[in-house]
Amino acid sequence: MSHKQQHMSNQKPNPDNRADNVDRLQEKVTNTIENIEASHDAMRFSTEEEKRNIEKKNKRRNQSLEAMRQEIKEEAHHSRHQQY
Repeated sequence: MSHKQQHMSNQKPNPDNRADNVDRLQEKVTNTIENIEASHDAMRFSTEEEKRNIEKKNKRRNQSLEAMRQEIKEEAHHSRHQQY
């Protein structure tokens, strides 16, 4: 067995700990919003090509924001209905 195979066979799956998912997701949302705002400042000093690239990246960021916000809703729903 190779070293990599040995290492992989010793790995255990991480438990599904969802306790801090909403907090982590909210932090990602905040960071993404800050990145979008910073990109708006950067666009003032950018070439037309750089502006197009920033706009494309911001479009992807906005799509990510929508997905993260949906996931926050799902996680919050899950934590409210979790049986202990």
